[in-house]
Amino acid sequence: MIVGICSLKLMIYESNSLKEKRHIIKSIIGKIQSRFNVSIAEIELNDSWKTSVIGFACVTNNTAHANQIISKVIRFIDRDSRVEIIDYNIEIL
Repeated sequence: MIVGICSLKLMIYESNSLKEKRHIIKSIIGKIQSRFNVSIAEIELNDSWKTSVIGFACVTNNTAHANQIISKVIRFIDRDSRVEIIDYNIEIL
């Protein structure tokens, strides 16, 4: 069993309140859950309205497949003009 884990720190440009931030983050998380077979959640900076850290994980039987899924999710988030990826960390276990 191979587990791929990734955490992403995001800058949210269109957010002027916690309510707007939660709307954007929930929208991104919902789209990722519907397109990719990963578990995803906001894991840090819950009270900051301009930054967020989201984490996601996938379980597979192949390291290359785990890398492929993680790369696709990162590209999907990177294409969203509402946020910018500031930093990310990938672990394959």
